[in-house]
Amino acid sequence: MTKRASACAGALFFGVNMLDQSPSLVRNDWTKEEIEGLFDLPFTDLLFNAARVHREHFDPTEIEAAQLLSIKTGGCPEDCGYCSQSSKFDTGLKADKLMATETVLADAAKAKANGATRFCMGAAWRSPKNRDMDALVAMIRGVKDLGLETCMTLGMLTDEQASALAEAGLDFYNHNIDTSEEHYSNVITTRTFADRLDTLESVRQAGMNVCCGGIMGLGEARADRISFVHTLATLPSHPGSVPINALVPIEGTPLSMAEPVEPIELVRVIAVCRITMPESVVRLSAGREGMSEEAQALAFLAGANSIFVGDALLTTPNPEPRSDAALFAKLGLRPAASSVSKV
Repeated sequence: MTKRASACAGALFFGVNMLDQSPSLVRNDWTKEEIEGLFDLPFTDLLFNAARVHREHFDPTEIEAAQLLSIKTGGCPEDCGYCSQSSKFDTGLKADKLMATETVLADAAKAKANGATRFCMGAAWRSPKNRDMDALVAMIRGVKDLGLETCMTLGMLTDEQASALAEAGLDFYNHNIDTSEEHYSNVITTRTFADRLDTLESVRQAGMNVCCGGIMGLGEARADRISFVHTLATLPSHPGSVPINALVPIEGTPLSMAEPVEPIELVRVIAVCRITMPESVVRLSAGREGMSEEAQALAFLAGANSIFVGDALLTTPNPEPRSDAALFAKLGLRPAASSVSKV
């Protein structure tokens, strides 16, 4: 740890804030040195402070349950090096057309019956075509009529498309930055890091909540994880949801042989996200199926308070509902009620 980073961490956790137990401030001026200092804290100190921040802003026994459906699978022209749905790679995945609205709503109803409070819909597009907007609007309105929060991830948006989705009532728009700006071109070349930030700005300007996170295990270094968190924590407003994924290697993709992120390091990322973005929902997302119960418990202790439920996440596996129920019972956790606040 550098002297400056060490001083930042010490001032944050062992100064006035810790002594008077005042609520952690929501800041958008974090420096990379401060975030480095958080990563370098002893693991138990980091978790202690992340858990304290979590309790200032959330009930630590509640976990949001979201379900994700691929409404248009495969055939994406992007070259994201981790993705089975890219047309650039031979992964054996068949491309499908956009699902019928009635089918999507039937899946949403099942998700609600199984305890989900948020229904997320993902399409493998670079960006939606205007001819598909009417169907997307109908899906949003239909899912909301079921009493579920709505989220979509459709790729890049124009300002006009963002406004149309907002007018339909879309609660969250997911558009991950994936990794650090410095490492980004090693993972994706068909769109830029700036393109992603532009879409986030369009979403914010339209009045929707931003859902934005990334994937650990893309060949990045610790410095990239620091930069990744720094980008999110210094956005004009913090994302309402921050999904943290562990890479699920897909045969046929360039990153199929990438070194997996260590569970302790993944928990560190979650803890630092919780501290730097105290009011955001932090979602333990893809890769959970391969995590032990102990690793998941540490992630919840570090401030993760959302998971995806259901048997699959787009094209990757997810723990069975009964496994989640058993783990929640062991840990004394319960599903959180639906709550949406506009940004």
